[in-house]
Amino acid sequence: MWKKSELREAPAPLEGPVVGTITGGTIIWFVLFLGQLPFYGWFADHGHSWWVWTCLAGGGLGLIGIWYVRARDAAIKRSAATAGQPADQL
Repeated sequence: MWKKSELREAPAPLEGPVVGTITGGTIIWFVLFLGQLPFYGWFADHGHSWWVWTCLAGGGLGLIGIWYVRARDAAIKRSAATAGQPADQL
């Protein structure tokens, strides 16, 4: 029996504005954290204080993500410069 994946090759992965996307998501997490912080007492009284800390964790992980994707972008550009190809064609 054949599978659909055997009919054609997988397309190349799409590259987009990764640094901007991760930065935007990180900002959203921190805004959500700061927006919920004044209502921490209500969240704690109703057993939902984890919502506040989830937003803080998302922002912290986003900072790690920003560092990672910036380093990845720099490595791709260095590799392209060494190979003599434009970075957008890798």
